[in-house]
Amino acid sequence: MPQKKNPDVPELVRGKTGRVYGHLMGLLTLMKSQCLAYNKDNQEDKEPLFDTVDTLKGSLRAFADMIPAIESRKEHMYEAARRGFSTATDLADYLVRHGVAFRDAHEVVGKAVGYGVKTGKDLSEMTLEELQSFGSMIEADVFDVLTLEGSVAARNHIGGTAPAQVLQAVERAKVDLATR
Repeated sequence: MPQKKNPDVPELVRGKTGRVYGHLMGLLTLMKSQCLAYNKDNQEDKEPLFDTVDTLKGSLRAFADMIPAIESRKEHMYEAARRGFSTATDLADYLVRHGVAFRDAHEVVGKAVGYGVKTGKDLSEMTLEELQSFGSMIEADVFDVLTLEGSVAARNHIGGTAPAQVLQAVERAKVDLATR
């Protein structure tokens, strides 16, 4: 029997965050400025803690049931990720690698993004001349970092998004799961 799709699951789980945050604030208030010797009021921590655990378990169950029904649309995802100046940080990093102080790189990127908003162009859609109008130190190799692939590959450190790092994280997770 095909699994019924429920597009409301993420929204329903998101709605639970208010309850969990409320419990957190209650617990933080309970623990604030507590005396060193007197802590009978700590009995008030049980109800919000247990409710939070139950809420988390239910949310995880809902997500676990939802995951198999997810259908990704790679083309839509790629286009959505490409838009919205997601490579602005990469442009700033590029400028810093070319000897520009970060505060100046930030200003150059801000102007480029402002121009992009005004003209409807993403950074990767601008011509070299357009980009150079914001910073003369920008060269043709800038387009290597203004792609999603370049952006992902640039984060080649533990926890980063570079393909090699992702594969290493998967291997570490497999080892971790095998030792449990």
